[in-house]
Amino acid sequence: MANNMQREKIRKQSAESHNHKNTNMNSALSSSSGFTLLELLISIALFGIIIVIVIGAMRLGIRSVESGEKKIESLERMRNSFNIIDSQIQSMIPLTYDADGERKYYFKGEREFMQFPTNYSVWGGEKGYVIATYSVILGESGKQVIYISENVIGLADSRDTKLFDSFETIYFEYFFKDPTEEEGKWVDKWTDDLSIPEKIRVHFIKGANDFSMIIPMRGSQSSGMTESGFRDEE
Repeated sequence: MANNMQREKIRKQSAESHNHKNTNMNSALSSSSGFTLLELLISIALFGIIIVIVIGAMRLGIRSVESGEKKIESLERMRNSFNIIDSQIQSMIPLTYDADGERKYYFKGEREFMQFPTNYSVWGGEKGYVIATYSVILGESGKQVIYISENVIGLADSRDTKLFDSFETIYFEYFFKDPTEEEGKWVDKWTDDLSIPEKIRVHFIKGANDFSMIIPMRGSQSSGMTESGFRDEE
């Protein structure tokens, strides 16, 4: 009887030990078989954050590139506009017309308006022979804009284009020097039909900055030309 009880006890202990080993093995297998739901949610959240950061960086880079390209394009357009103004004014033709026996120049100059003949055309380059008209008007953005219009002498058709649109104020000044005076002065309106200014100053104002461009007029150094193109020797 005692032997039977001892055998039964040994058998129970062996069974309990086997069950404990199986439980530990199953627990180990379940812990290493995959992620829990919490770990999976955390991984998805981290992955989403990384994607948002990468997309934001890409958008910032694209915007920086676009901003840089626009700035370069704006500077290039501004440089071309300065070259056009400088070339046209320096290529002015001292063309005159007869008015009651007097030779008067085809030149008009005001604070926000200027008109003169030139052999430099925006569209035709140095082969042009046109009347150039500069007009300063208020643009849609609230800033002043220079428009240049050209028409071939003797023809009614004209072409125009916009040169500047980023300055708050734009205006012209003309250097006037009386023959009886040693020093000249700048005026914002040219009223002398019998002569043309030696140089022109264009003001471009943005905020507290006043950028001025002084351009000499080569035509002012030579005698006038009649409408037919011959120099007036009188």
